[in-house]
Amino acid sequence: MIAPKKQTAVYAEGVRRALLCIALLAFTVIQLEADQWPAWRGPGANGIYGGIPLPLLWSTNQNVHWQTPLPGPGNSTPIIWDQRVFITQAVEKTSRRAVICFDRRDGKILWEAGPIWTSKETTSPENPPCTPSPVTDGKRVIAWFGSAGVYCFDFAGHELWNRDLGRQSHMYGYGASPLVYHDLCIINFGPGLRSFVVALDKRTGKIVWQYNPQPIPQDAKFENYGGEASWQKPGGMALAEIAGSWATPLLARADHSDEIVVALPFKINGLAPKNGAELWTCSGPNNGIYSAPFIGEGTVVLNSSGFRNAITAVRPGGRGDVTTTHRAWIQNLAAKPSIGSGVIFKNHIYQINTSGFAECRNLGTGTLVWEERLTGSGALNSSWSSALLDGDRLYLANRNADVFVLRASPKFELLATNSIGAGPMNSSPAASDGDLFLRTDQALFRISAPLAP
Repeated sequence: MIAPKKQTAVYAEGVRRALLCIALLAFTVIQLEADQWPAWRGPGANGIYGGIPLPLLWSTNQNVHWQTPLPGPGNSTPIIWDQRVFITQAVEKTSRRAVICFDRRDGKILWEAGPIWTSKETTSPENPPCTPSPVTDGKRVIAWFGSAGVYCFDFAGHELWNRDLGRQSHMYGYGASPLVYHDLCIINFGPGLRSFVVALDKRTGKIVWQYNPQPIPQDAKFENYGGEASWQKPGGMALAEIAGSWATPLLARADHSDEIVVALPFKINGLAPKNGAELWTCSGPNNGIYSAPFIGEGTVVLNSSGFRNAITAVRPGGRGDVTTTHRAWIQNLAAKPSIGSGVIFKNHIYQINTSGFAECRNLGTGTLVWEERLTGSGALNSSWSSALLDGDRLYLANRNADVFVLRASPKFELLATNSIGAGPMNSSPAASDGDLFLRTDQALFRISAPLAP
């Protein structure tokens, strides 16, 4: 028989070892997640990276591990899984809408796959086809090519399935990236008169559910949707033709359940992942949803543009119209809209707007804490990129492919300005296992700090 004191000691040692095992397992899971960047804005879709610290400094001849030329311009962000890096790309020479797979170790192209698409697509010259980033679950990679459809490939580049969702048409093209949730691939199909949210079975491409939002009437009056009565409609177009959403769906956790948050013109909506049923809706955004919602510390934040530029914060988890119950605040952004999305850290929002101003806001009130113009090495100091956070370091990119490293702090502190001199760049930085990946119109870059001696 074990003595009481000895029995207590044995029990305590067992508890200590169990807690140690749990801690090691948790660290391993976190590290594995940090090593992958499976979707636009990373594993949590919030722009937050938690792996080996990223490089602080680089230039054209410093800490560039490799660069690989690309066949044309593109706005999609790289995703990374183990030794593979994927981007979407419109290859105009062959009229292909493609996923291109690179070897992470040396930047060599391993394969290129996707449909041939010769039909004309309406878009802006600065938003070429294939802007949505691909997404992967570690076994398959899925990409949405607008009117050309949704395609799924295995890691060797073999097509597993494709799904035709019909024609997508808007004067500014399309841009929402797919979201993988368990066995579903969720796509915000739009903008345009044919706009909806659809969930596909990621294994087969079969449609599981489709959410059809209330359309904006073709004869809708601008002033009834937040516009000025004297505002001139460009080219005589209707509001329904100008409004739209380019926002990637967001997974939010609320009250021990998951929700799919989708930002649409004039509304932020929470959907049930299982069947696409509308759980809640919040007013506040305007007609142009160029930025995607982002989440942190229990709050969803969205920038919107159009008749007015605004930033809106809402708490998920409500039911019905939650504008008066769950909308935390809404702030006017004046003449400084945002295309990229921000990050949330220690009760503050950090982001860069299209004019190239970095800003910090209080998460609880939306009040501006500081705003600073970031000036890089070239003329393209505006920004379309989303923020990336590594610890307390904030990585913000402009269209000249300059990346500014700031301290994520209520006090402005610029730590570094890095340029690779290869703009234009409209994509966002991606991170994995201590490496930073940048995609410009000219090339794909892997930025790596030198190994310790």
